[in-house]
Amino acid sequence: MIIKYYCAIGVLAILVLLIENYDIVFKRNRDLVKKEWIFYKYFLIAVLCYYLTDVLWGLFDEFKLFYPLYVDTVFYFLAMASGVIFLAKYVVKYLSEDNVYGKILTGFSIGFFICVFLLLIVNIFCPILFLIDENSAYQGLVVRYVILLVQIVLLVFVSIYTIISIIKKPNALQKKRYIAICGFGIIMATFLTIQLWFPLLPLYSIAYMLGTCLLHTFVINAEKEEYKLELEEAFVRENKQHEELKTARALAYTDALTGAGSKLAYINLEEKIDSSIQNKAIDKFAIAIFDINDLKIINDKNGHEFGDQYIKNAYSIIKTFFKNEDVYRIGGDEFIAFLDAGSNIDYDKVKEEFISEMLKPKKKFEPVVAIGIARYNNDDTFNDVFRRADKEMYANKNMLKEKK
Repeated sequence: MIIKYYCAIGVLAILVLLIENYDIVFKRNRDLVKKEWIFYKYFLIAVLCYYLTDVLWGLFDEFKLFYPLYVDTVFYFLAMASGVIFLAKYVVKYLSEDNVYGKILTGFSIGFFICVFLLLIVNIFCPILFLIDENSAYQGLVVRYVILLVQIVLLVFVSIYTIISIIKKPNALQKKRYIAICGFGIIMATFLTIQLWFPLLPLYSIAYMLGTCLLHTFVINAEKEEYKLELEEAFVRENKQHEELKTARALAYTDALTGAGSKLAYINLEEKIDSSIQNKAIDKFAIAIFDINDLKIINDKNGHEFGDQYIKNAYSIIKTFFKNEDVYRIGGDEFIAFLDAGSNIDYDKVKEEFISEMLKPKKKFEPVVAIGIARYNNDDTFNDVFRRADKEMYANKNMLKEKK
């Protein structure tokens, strides 16, 4: 009957640990963004291994299985010593106290593991930790109690170490978490002290179960919630920066006066088209170049404010004829439109209508805009097409001046 209760406590402890800490135990290391969580994960795995060996120990002891009991007892001590290492590393990393005390605690825990490992080897030839007698019954020896005492001292040191950090940290939220870690050390030390007098009771497992529940409730859950809030704040900041970047990009790519594409937007277009030409990814396109006649005269006689309106009126005329095309302002009085030569629009006809409109009698200060269009014809660069359109535009500009 006693063995049933002994194993039942171990099984219960395993279930509680897995249910409470499923996401930490089974997550990949790269998903555990804080380094202390990785050490806590290793600590929980060590505790889980301890639970398993403790449950098996009860079964093997009940059925007097000599060799399985001996091997399981060896792993029992190794799991216990591993838990000490990762507990120390977790506490030091979580408290962010990489000072002499933290180094002493970490070094002490590693030394403890090494000592336990060496003692287990010695125990094979000269039993000093434990022995399994001829009746397959377990007997704890003197060094086993020394190991328990050393762990108690270590856990008391952890509690004192945490109390020092509590005094140093003014943050009330941090103090609450540190008190929980301190409580873990006190619970473990108390139950291990009782186990000195009751070695065959599963007090170590009970202490682990209570201690990890305490850490999960007051430390891990609080850390997760805090990390979640940090992620939400980072997401808000990132969205704000993204919107600001979009706004800045829109401003940089838009001509402030007319609303046309800016010179920067045009340069990006030119680079994109050149890349497509080199990769033979485009074989049809055309460009139209526009130049406003007499802008300098308007500025000199009437001022730049009137000249700005003159430019806006000119852009409005261009968009009337090329409303579906991207138009860029590339100079003070010069615009360019990128034409999709693969569309059903007859750009030659549009150009004729545009020129015809410019030849009509104009009211005073009504803009006159010259136009030139050129199509891509196996050219090496975008600039080759540009030069042909520019040449045609200047021919049209001179013609408009002569007809004036």
